[in-house]
Amino acid sequence: MSESASAATYWLPVIFIGLMGLAVFIYAVLDGYDLGVGILLPLGEQEEQQRDLMIASIGPFWDANETWLVLAIGLLLIAFPIAYNQVLMHLYLPAAIMLIGLIMRGVAFDFRTKAAVNHKLAWDRTFKAGSLTTSLAQGYMLGLYVMGFRPGWEAQFFSALSALGVTAAYSYMGSAWLILKAESDLQKRATRWARRAGRATLVGVIAVSAINPLVNPSVFDRWFTYPLVMFVLLVPTLCFLAFIFNDFLLARIPKTNDRHSALPFATVVLIFLMCFIGLAFSFYPDIVPGEINIWQAASANASLQFILVGAVIVIPIILVYTVFSYRVFRGKATDLRYH
Repeated sequence: MSESASAATYWLPVIFIGLMGLAVFIYAVLDGYDLGVGILLPLGEQEEQQRDLMIASIGPFWDANETWLVLAIGLLLIAFPIAYNQVLMHLYLPAAIMLIGLIMRGVAFDFRTKAAVNHKLAWDRTFKAGSLTTSLAQGYMLGLYVMGFRPGWEAQFFSALSALGVTAAYSYMGSAWLILKAESDLQKRATRWARRAGRATLVGVIAVSAINPLVNPSVFDRWFTYPLVMFVLLVPTLCFLAFIFNDFLLARIPKTNDRHSALPFATVVLIFLMCFIGLAFSFYPDIVPGEINIWQAASANASLQFILVGAVIVIPIILVYTVFSYRVFRGKATDLRYH
């Protein structure tokens, strides 16, 4: 094998796992907040106006946010087909449940204003149920993945804990988004939601961070090997400090002239990033923990080179229209209108 071919064999899988990681992270942030808004949707008879505003805050974005999930799965299928087969074999049922949740959200979003007035609350409940179902399914799948798809009650317990943790994290993100997009009573209510969800998320992160090294000896060795431990523990330290800072900040919001209303959301994004870096550090270069690494799972070099051309064109376009849509619809949420 020539030197250039050897370099391509090494770097192409690294590039694609990086692109896939980017897509997963952006999806977790963007679809995370709109799933969180759906989870937090109040269902009281007198809370219709707040429900309308909450859905209006995600209305221009929520469907496009799922583009990043499609991109991540597409990259996994094309660039790492062996891993795709292995992962989907274990996650078929929870993935199907997640898709049911996404369908419930899509149908409810469109039907809530087109059905009879006395059916609107039922569709709002469907939207909330779909958001909760999707979040729990994603968290459960993450737990199974971290456990290396091993059988047994320990893996099921960890996956259930992960499902609750991801749901709390999405609620945290969603409430921070509402602080940014809402005003008056809804903003104050979102602040209370954010403090509760943030504390629940912190408990979940601590629990998962403690259990993961205990059940995965390779993860323990990676995190606690001296002298690397002196540097890698900065990640959980920064994450913990971000939780404390945000709780301190939320106790003082809203402020005059809506100052700092974007800061809680930015801090939650930082928390998500630290957690994501922690997971990536724990398992890289394995794409199926303990079983398959990225080079074993990768497609042929010629296929990856061909796909890379498309990725270099498509991913910047998705990034540009994502940034453009958020710029166009920046500012506070207004009444949702259907034309």
